[in-house]
Amino acid sequence: MALKKSQKSLKKWTADEYTTPSGKKSSKTGEVYLPKKQITKLKSTTKGKSKLKEANKKKRKATKQGKQYAQHGLHKGKKR
Repeated sequence: MALKKSQKSLKKWTADEYTTPSGKKSSKTGEVYLPKKQITKLKSTTKGKSKLKEANKKKRKATKQGKQYAQHGLHKGKKR
């Protein structure tokens, strides 16, 4: 039996290794939760490091306000 589109998407998502930049729990550190590949890519450049720093800052601010999600901008231009 072939998988439905939503099932394929979920299968792909579970194959990605999601983590925080520090590798610790996001609830403890307040960091963004991204695929490991994207974090590695961002950490490899100075511009990427600053983007990651800003995203973490926005995430921590949103968390302090009691929000679960933060619009940090790292997903801009991606279909979500």
